Formats: sequence, structure tokens, C-alpha cells
Amino acid sequence: MEKITDKFLRYISVDTQSDPDSDTQPSSRKQLDLLKMLRDELSAMGIDATLDEYGYVMASIPSNCGKDVPAVGFIAHVDTSPDASGTGIKPQIIRDYDGGDIELRGVPGLSLKTSDFPELAEYKGQTIITTDGTTLLGADDKAGVAEIMSMAEYIVNHPEFRHGPVMIGFTPDEEIGRGVVKFDVAGFGAEYAYTMDGGKIGELEYENFNAASATVHIQGRNIHPGYAKGKMLNAILIGMEMNSLLPVEQRPEYTDGYEGFFHITDFKGTVEEASFSYIIRDHDIDLYEKRKKMIKDCVDFINTKYGEGVATVEIRHQYYNMKKEVEPHYHIIEKAVKAMEMEGITPIIRPIRGGTDGANLSFMGLPCPNIFAGGHNFHGKLEFVPVESMEKATKVILNIISLFAE
Repeated sequence: MEKITDKFLRYISVDTQSDPDSDTQPSSRKQLDLLKMLRDELSAMGIDATLDEYGYVMASIPSNCGKDVPAVGFIAHVDTSPDASGTGIKPQIIRDYDGGDIELRGVPGLSLKTSDFPELAEYKGQTIITTDGTTLLGADDKAGVAEIMSMAEYIVNHPEFRHGPVMIGFTPDEEIGRGVVKFDVAGFGAEYAYTMDGGKIGELEYENFNAASATVHIQGRNIHPGYAKGKMLNAILIGMEMNSLLPVEQRPEYTDGYEGFFHITDFKGTVEEASFSYIIRDHDIDLYEKRKKMIKDCVDFINTKYGEGVATVEIRHQYYNMKKEVEPHYHIIEKAVKAMEMEGITPIIRPIRGGTDGANLSFMGLPCPNIFAGGHNFHGKLEFVPVESMEKATKVILNIISLFAE
């Protein structure tokens, strides 16, 4: 069998950054480069695999256990975040990690410091893959992709392994909240599924944020600064003022656990006009609705102060908390817990401070909790993943399949 490291390095070499400004599905054509590769690799294993017009790879492995057991699916997304470049990734492989700071050689002075990331100590003696500091790594979620592909290869090469029907799904555009907009749940054919899209080893999640995005536009009035008194409306300053109306302590860098937040992700502007973007998150549905209202109230305040129409906002819902859809099927959580314990992993059950394709899939009739893929520091140049965590994740997938076949 091919080593999971080789799979992972091959997949991250393909630039698959999704594009939030695109209206197409998938949002960037380059995602299809990896999706076609995965379809072809599955087909080469003898697994029935398809790629549809929307960028969904679906594959199925027939049961060999001789029992009527539920079909279980495993899903990962191929796109990487728009927050950092995914072009020309140059990974660093640190074998037998010594527990110290890791220099990211592509950017002088940039390093993964143990003082900033004390969790590095947990991986002393292991093999860690990092970026060189010029791009993200793509472990979110190509670690999950590699783990699912390793599972598929194992099953094909070990016919003695007993299993029920196993479904495989790879999706585009998860990072921009559109990963399963056109996903054919009935066609996928699984009764239950798991996304392999979590963080550190042991993570198991079936609660996530309710999520929305907000885009605010400020229409200013540019007047020559020498004659601007009483006339100029500086869109940059008005936008800054509106942002200051939101509670500082409810920014992501000050929140944890079940605490929600407002996060400004982008600001572009001139004196004449400016636009800026937020993501809005909360686990509690009532607080989520209040957060959306607070953004609208801030816009109303700006318009009251500076004139109607100076500020406008578009709020777009992204996904809901999957808890109420997954909890009635709690046995799938129990199976994941047991599957981890079989590998000596202590499960870490906690809410996702983010979202996965599984959140929307759960509301589409496919209960779909989230399991660790092993990576850390997603969406940025300090991303890393321990190889041993990916290997363990593959074993957890195989254990879940075995448990469903009992």
C-alpha cells in the first residue's frame, strides 16, 4: 500500500483554493483537477466512482459481510481556504520531531514557536509536515481526503476485512459555505456519514456554530479636502465607526467554547465608498438571530447619523447547528468513540468552533458528525499535521466500518 504521506503530498500539490466571489459550482475550475484525480485513483482500485457536473466525487464499496447493515459514508472536501495562498505549496517534513521551535524556511524569521503553540509538545518524536511559510498547507481538508483514500485502498487490498456498504464523497467549496448545496444525498446512498474534517487527534464533534456572512457597503461622498468641511463623507472612517459599534469582547480572539463572535474578514475602501465583510457565529440559535439583528441595528444607526442609504448590509445564512439532527442517532457518536478507544485514543467531544459539510448534510437527512483529520492552525501559513495522526484517523475509519458490520 502507498504511504499516507505520499498521498497527502500529492494532493496538496494541486491548488484547489475556492473563490467566494464566484457564482459557479464548483467556484473555481482548478478544484476539478484534484477531483478528477481522486475519481481516477478510485476507479484504478476497482471502485465504482463518478464525478458529476457540480464537482462531487461519489464512490461505493459493496458489502462483503453477508449481513443487512446500514451503509456508512465518509466525506472530505478538496478546496482550501481563500484566506491564504494554496499555489506552489512547499511542504517541510520534520522526522523525529525534537520538540523545539520549527523554522519555516521560506520566510526568514517565521517559525512555529512552542511558546505560541504548546500543543507541539504532544508530537515529540513524530513526523510533522508544515508549510515553508509562504502558503497554507492544505491539511484542511486534504488530510481527510488522504485518510479516506487510504481506507479505500486498505479495503481493496484486504478482502478478508469484513464490512457493510461503504460510501465515499469528496466535495468542493466547503470553505466558502457551499460544499453540499447540490449534493445528492439519496444518490450518495449512505444512511449515516462522517466528515473527516476535524483538527487534532481525538476530536469528535456533533455540535457546530449557526453561521451567517454579512457584507456591509458604505457609500461616502468625496470632496476635495480643501473644501470638504460639512460636505465630505469619508466611507473609510464611517466603516471604521460602524465596526467600533460591535462589542470588542465578542471577537474570535477573545472567545472560546460555546461563545459566539463577530469576525471582520475583509475591508476594501476609498473615501468615496467602502465595503467590508463579516462572519457571524453562535451555537445558540436565539443568540445567533440577535447577532444578525445587531449588525442591522448598527447599519440603521449609521444611516440615522449620516443619512439614509449611506450604509447597506446583505446577510446570508450559511448553516445551522447540527446537534438536533445528530443527537437522535447518538449510536453513531458511540461507534466513533469506541473506534477511537480501540486505537488508544482518548475522544475529545466538544463543539466545533466552525462548520463542516456535515452540518448541512445533517439537515438534508444524512446525520453526519465530524472526526479529527489531525491538522492544526488551519487557513494560514502556520498550518501543520502530524503523519501519525493521519495514520490513526485511517484506522478509526476502518474501526467504524467494522463496528457497523457487527
